[in-house]
Amino acid sequence: MENGSPGRVLNAFLELFLRKARHDFRGFWFVFSFLLLSICDWNAFGQSQYQSSTDFAKFAIKLRENGLLAIGPKLGNGARLTMAGRGLPQTGGSERYPWKLSVATTIFWVGERPTANNPVPNDRSSWDPNWISNYGGYDDPDSKSRKDFIPMSFLPRQNPFYVALPYNDVVSGHTKPEAKDVIPWFKDAFVRDGQSVLKGRWLAIRRGNKICYAQWEDCGPFFTDHWQYVFGNERPKANLNQNAGLDVSPAVRDYLGLDNIDVCDWRFVEIREVPPGPWAMYGDNNIFVILRRQGTDQLGH
Repeated sequence: MENGSPGRVLNAFLELFLRKARHDFRGFWFVFSFLLLSICDWNAFGQSQYQSSTDFAKFAIKLRENGLLAIGPKLGNGARLTMAGRGLPQTGGSERYPWKLSVATTIFWVGERPTANNPVPNDRSSWDPNWISNYGGYDDPDSKSRKDFIPMSFLPRQNPFYVALPYNDVVSGHTKPEAKDVIPWFKDAFVRDGQSVLKGRWLAIRRGNKICYAQWEDCGPFFTDHWQYVFGNERPKANLNQNAGLDVSPAVRDYLGLDNIDVCDWRFVEIREVPPGPWAMYGDNNIFVILRRQGTDQLGH
């Protein structure tokens, strides 16, 4: 781990937060105990997008400052870490990120080979050159080879509920100049030049009366520069797949009952807006899995 051991990182956290919140030391201790354990967990699996403990520390501070984690009510003799605001009336969600309606939606998957209508292989993603390896294998879209939204041949090491949108905030290893102006959460999420603030972002995808939740893990279909659609009011650009503006994984397809080319609504959501569901079950890149692994009830003992 870069910049010293977890103990040194812990000391840095304590020094910072003792200065900022001496009156709430216990609460900060619980939150950052969880976050520090997450550093070890993510490094062990090699899945984290954060390249050093310093990067993760900056991200952790932003999580706390923006209220994404909080201390919940005690259970027995312990305390419980929760996603801030879960179960409470939300503001700034659908208002900040309105639904994008009637978007042509196509299916893609980790390990997909190139075709005429999909010229880019998916053994790597826009942000992960070893996507198929880090995911754990080929995310076979054949419904006969899947059960409970995952392939039957292996247990995915990343969330099987993933999507692609046609914008990438990084090019040639550097953050694009317009990113800070067009991405609504840029200021809250930015850690360093060249590190995406989009990877792993949660979306809601709606078809009829069903809503599925998934993480943004790749860029497309076809384009990686259309911020005017992704964050603005434009429609998707013309393309070979009926002007598709959203790619979804086989897990999302199966949950919503989509055809190979279908029509959906979608919008960004905050972590606190994501309800329990199969999208919270798998993946080293999934905050809900990380929370569960830490045995949060034990942090209060």
